[in-house]
Formats: sequence, C-alpha cells, structure tokens
Amino acid sequence: MKVEFTLAELRQIIGTLEEAGTTQARITGIASLREAGSGDLSFLGNKKYTPDVPHTQASYVLLPKAYVGQPKPNQVYLRVDNPSYALAQVCAEIEKQLRPVKPPHIHASAVIAESAQLGDNVYIGPHCVVEAGAVIGSGVQMEAGVHVGPQAQIGADCQLRAHVSIQAHCVVGERVLLHAGVVVGADGFGYETIDGHHEKVPQVGNVVIEKDVEIGANTTIDRARFKSTVIGEGTKIDNLVQIGHNVVIGKHCLIVSQAGISGSTVIEDYVVIAGQAGITGHLKLGKGTVVGAQCGLHYNTEPGSYHRGTPGNPALLANKIDVLKRRLPDLFKRVAQLEAKVGVE
Repeated sequence: MKVEFTLAELRQIIGTLEEAGTTQARITGIASLREAGSGDLSFLGNKKYTPDVPHTQASYVLLPKAYVGQPKPNQVYLRVDNPSYALAQVCAEIEKQLRPVKPPHIHASAVIAESAQLGDNVYIGPHCVVEAGAVIGSGVQMEAGVHVGPQAQIGADCQLRAHVSIQAHCVVGERVLLHAGVVVGADGFGYETIDGHHEKVPQVGNVVIEKDVEIGANTTIDRARFKSTVIGEGTKIDNLVQIGHNVVIGKHCLIVSQAGISGSTVIEDYVVIAGQAGITGHLKLGKGTVVGAQCGLHYNTEPGSYHRGTPGNPALLANKIDVLKRRLPDLFKRVAQLEAKVGVE
C-alpha cells in the first residue's frame, strides 16, 4: 500500500516534537535506519542502532530528545519523547487505511439465530454463525467464518478476525481484538482415570475477557471447569499461546508466543511471560513478575521478581548455575586426572 504524509500531517499525528533540518521530500515509506532511502521515515527505538543514525539516508528520522547530532542536507530530525511510540502512532494511521471500518452489513451467507441480539452498526461477514441467545454489541466487526456460541456476549467495538470461535456463555468485553483463528472457551483438559480408562471431566464454566484485550492468531483459552477463566483488562497475548482452564490473568500483562499456562494458575497485574515459557498449574505469580524465554516455572513468585531457566529459578541463581555448568568439562577432566593418580578405575 502506498504511504504518503506531509510534515504538517506528521505533526498532527504525533503532536509535540522538536525539528531540526529541512527537506522538500514527502514521506512515502517507512524503513529501518540502514535500509531507508529518500522519502522514508525511520526511527531510533533501540540504543544499539545509534551508530546508524549519521549514515541513514532517510528523509525523516524520529529520535529521542537526548540524541546529540545534526541532520544532513535534505534531512529532518524529529526529536520526541518516545520514537518507537511516535512511529506506532503513524502506523496506526496507516492501519486505518489498510483495515478501514466496514460499514454496517450482514452478509447473506451469515446464519443468525432469531433469539440473538445485534447492536447498532455491526458488520457480520460471510459464513459467520451467531447462535441462540448470543449478544453482539454495537460497532462489532466480524470477519468471515466467525462463530459465536449460544448465550455468548461480545462487547461494543470488538474486532473478530477470520475464523475466530467464541464458545457458549463466554463473555468478551469492549474493544477487544481477536486475531484470526483464536478459540475462546474450548473445553479445559481434564480427565480422571477410572478402572484404567481416562474419563472426561465436564468443563461447565466459561471464559471472561475484559475490555481492551488483544489476543494473537491461533491462541486458545480454555473454559473453566467451573466459574471462569479470566483475562484482565488491557492484557496483550501473542500468537500460539495456550491458556488452561480456571487460569486468572490480571490487568496489563504481556504473554509472548508459544507460552503455555496450566490450569488454576493466578497471574497478577503487569506480569510478563516470554516466549515458550511453561507455567505449571495452581501457581501464583506476583504483580510485575517477569518469566524469561523457555523458562519452566514450577513455583510461586514474589512481586517484581525475575525468573529464567529450565527448570526455572530466580534469575540470579539461574546465572550462577549457568556459570557452573560451563565449568563442568574442566571439573570432569580434573576428577579423571585425580582418579588416575590414585589408581581408581
């Protein structure tokens, strides 16, 4: 898609900024510092790329206010509080053009139960299904193939991308974005072994997703065995995450791709769980806990603590263990030498 902004339009989007330099070029693209050329907007969002700034060919560069340096001829430096966020504001404007809000419409192929309730200004795309007693709030956008189960509730201004599935009695708050293939409310994984057979434990609860949550493609959130699996306000979940039954996640958490959270774990506000981390069941993660990539966490955590490694350990202990592991080859060599001296076979 073609991108085109003037400097005046950029000021309106970003707000307060400090300008240095001049150029007549319009903004016609976005690129990294190294790849940018004439007409591109670039940014310094990570300090390690600071050496690239003097060499970039970008026409416009978003920089931290503390950056020292002057632009080349035909180049403009735009100093802001947070260059990465400023670029995100620009990209949000582009996204509005890429994904414009669809006008109210119900596609002829959609199947909607007579007892379902639809709010104002909804868009329901091809082959969507809305079952009996479901409630769809005003301004909801449902792309092709979305399924909303019996008695489910979807809050106002939600966006449900293609092939999202909201199972029976689940509740989705306002302004929630569910990317393609998300499944909310599939059965939790619960069985009892009786006389050598795995007998299914019915999962009769639901999932409650609070407002302003975003959930990435093909993530699954299991319904509770009883009561609710809960995703707190403002939490952001990446693609391919598995959340088990009766998990309770607090507000404004970040959960990265391929993480798995076992049943009945409680995650307090502002917790960060990195990619491929595995959290065992019935734990409590204190507010602001950080769980590192591929960590296998099997114990409760204190607020504000950092944990890493498999099996998981507090970060300082995990660092010491890593140092000792690197010394193992030398240790075995020394033991072998000592055994040879004393004649141990």
